[in-house]
Amino acid sequence: MSVVRSAVTGVGSFLPEQVVTNADLAMIVDTSDSWIQERTGIKQRHRARDDQPTSDLATEAARRALADAGRSAADVDLIIVATTTPDMTFPSVASIVQRKLGAPTCIAFDVQAVCSGFVYALSIADGFVARGQAKCALVIGAEEMTRLMDWTDRSTCVLFGDGAGCVVVEPREGQGTKADQGLLGFALRCDGTKTDLLYVDGGPATTGTVGHLRMAGNQVFRHAVVNIAEAITAACAASGIEVADVDWFVPHQANQRIIKGVGDRLGLDEDKVISTVAIHANTSAASIPLALDSAIQDGRIKRGDLVLLEAMGGGLTWGACAFRL
Repeated sequence: MSVVRSAVTGVGSFLPEQVVTNADLAMIVDTSDSWIQERTGIKQRHRARDDQPTSDLATEAARRALADAGRSAADVDLIIVATTTPDMTFPSVASIVQRKLGAPTCIAFDVQAVCSGFVYALSIADGFVARGQAKCALVIGAEEMTRLMDWTDRSTCVLFGDGAGCVVVEPREGQGTKADQGLLGFALRCDGTKTDLLYVDGGPATTGTVGHLRMAGNQVFRHAVVNIAEAITAACAASGIEVADVDWFVPHQANQRIIKGVGDRLGLDEDKVISTVAIHANTSAASIPLALDSAIQDGRIKRGDLVLLEAMGGGLTWGACAFRL
């Protein structure tokens, strides 16, 4: 019996031109390259220009993903942008991307689940595409996290960067097995009692300001390793696969220690883990599609490979997804 799957048919990403090294940060805050690398694995990050809003990064990533899929803006009928750093309170970044791409009138909206946003957005796109409500969807993770930094707080300002990644999602027929091309299964979670572990201390309905990012790093680390592993196990079960079946693990690029901790807990071979945190830092919702595109571009991830995604962010939100490229 055939089923309709939502398949990733194109991938693209974009990074702002400016690169900020650890040495650059050491000039403005009490830190050092060795201190940052030892604790996070980060060597550098990208930073958007003042006149370069999140929608610019998202639009360029979308153009590249459409080209990779052999599609044009005229084909797009759904745009979902995962972001916690929108251009404005409203309208959505997705609606601005629609205009900048020159896409036709279509469904367009943003998703706010912080670092987990891309996995959440992908699951929503699956609901539209697999059920025939969209035939060419753009799922974009785009962030300018440097806009939220307190540059006197060395525990947070060294961790984050800017960037965008996009996948094109289209329907493909399958047999309803784990061999199908497409999205196979998800596990999404949120624990709102942990909001004080990772948040921004501002907003339009409270302070009327953007605010700065605040994080209890050690507690987030402990929750991340345990909770992400559980979500991964659940997503694999929903997909009818075992962790051992996975060809590539593409985690949220928060911290090399978290990536290693999750991999070790699941017994994953380090050679199967895609890590770009050293050169991208934590780009929140953009980190998974940025890492995915990087591994596809360098030839590691290929068509037919079984890929596992995971993320955890403010909320606390977390989740995982398995798909065959």
